[in-house]
Amino acid sequence: MTAISDFFLSGNPLFMSALTLLLALVFLAAWKAPAWVRSIGLIALACGFLFGLLGIYQMNDYVQQVGDVSPTIIASGYKCVTVPIAYGLIIFVISLIIHLCQKPRI
Repeated sequence: MTAISDFFLSGNPLFMSALTLLLALVFLAAWKAPAWVRSIGLIALACGFLFGLLGIYQMNDYVQQVGDVSPTIIASGYKCVTVPIAYGLIIFVISLIIHLCQKPRI
């Protein structure tokens, strides 16, 4: 079983820290500015995909510099690229759940 910290580190600590900050902002907005919850979740989703694309760019740059790279290393790179994308998606889903719970009932 992989620890949460391993996922955090494999997804690039800078990117994952930014997404964690957005998660904290979702919870803060749920308390102080409920209208912003969904928007912050969308920003987290977009940032997750952007960080994933930056990871793919870094991986392709590495492959270009080294030349002959084994498929195992490339698969490991794609595995690391999916971490910020999945984290951004999880934050978006959390923001949608909070948004739905805050809607007034008819």
